[in-house]
Amino acid sequence: MFDFCINGAGMVGAATALGLAQQGYQVAIIEQRPPQPFAAGQPPDLRMSAISVASVDLLKALGAWQHIEAMRVRSYSELSVWERPDCRTDFIASDAGFERLGYFVENRLVQLGCHQALKAFSNVSWFSPAHISAIARPANDNEPVAITLEGGEEICAKWLIGADGAESQVRQLSGIGISGWQYAQQAMGIVVEFTEPVADRTWQQFTPLGPRALLPMHDNYASLIWYDSPQRLAALSKLSSVQLKQAIEEDFPPLGDDFTVLNKAAFTLIRRHASDYIMPGIILVGDAAHTINPLAGQGVNLGFKDVACLLTQTANGQANGEDFAACLHTGYQRPRQRDNALMMSAMDGFYTAFSNDHAPLKWLRNGLLKVAQHTGPVKAQVLKYAMGLA
Repeated sequence: MFDFCINGAGMVGAATALGLAQQGYQVAIIEQRPPQPFAAGQPPDLRMSAISVASVDLLKALGAWQHIEAMRVRSYSELSVWERPDCRTDFIASDAGFERLGYFVENRLVQLGCHQALKAFSNVSWFSPAHISAIARPANDNEPVAITLEGGEEICAKWLIGADGAESQVRQLSGIGISGWQYAQQAMGIVVEFTEPVADRTWQQFTPLGPRALLPMHDNYASLIWYDSPQRLAALSKLSSVQLKQAIEEDFPPLGDDFTVLNKAAFTLIRRHASDYIMPGIILVGDAAHTINPLAGQGVNLGFKDVACLLTQTANGQANGEDFAACLHTGYQRPRQRDNALMMSAMDGFYTAFSNDHAPLKWLRNGLLKVAQHTGPVKAQVLKYAMGLA
């Protein structure tokens, strides 16, 4: 019998497995779709994340960051936010005493780096590719969870961790409810290649239809994020690369260099929050427990905060204690639900305040951006929070 079985070996699930393996637990990992191996000549993936300094510190402690960095990452040291060019706020790492604000990394590479680090542990067993067909939940915390895979193989574990994303099978099969909604707008990610390397700076311009953003990537690559109505993005999705380039030039701030559109994909924006992160034999982490508007790139960083908090509860063999379930409720579920709900509400407030054409609100928000540009201590505190250091 395993101490922990983790369904989902994505970024958050693989990091959870690494931490538990480091602590000496017997860990099983179920992964339905193993990631494509890395090759240096591959074009950049569409799915990427802003990895905060705190998340990098966690990945370093888990032994994964060295493998991620050996593939490709892109650090950034400046973030600019504006609606009108004369009302903007610039966050610069050096102004707050930091070398960088964080990194942009393709999701698959974070996942692969964690998988590489997991190879060093003999107390980790893989079931991949594999898919859960049934879960027999225990009546109380002293009984194991029985997991049946498609094909009939059974896994027994003291705890089953759902790290299987927004449509979490573990959450659904466990009967854990969610609250949330789908936002009126959607977003499109567009990978472009410029003729010159992209500056070490990310920016976001707000419009009544939603933000436009640029995220630098390795070499000459960058990712453009385009929020808009589902109808508009559906029309953009049908355009050729040349036609989409023309639309970008018309709708985005000047990009300063010629570019080629390489890839694109639109995705819905959904807020979800699980009513419980803990049930007898069940733990939820990452997107299985919460999904957030990606406006400020905090989604995966909230997931890594879940991992760090959970590993604090499992340290020193505490998961084998009689009071472990109670510790999970008070030391994991309570603080993580509170902090995640707070971040969700903050992002929703920010999103609502900026994604409209209401004249008094426009005057107020532009005034705030202009004032914020000159409030050094406040900006430094906001930076620390965004970096996961406060």
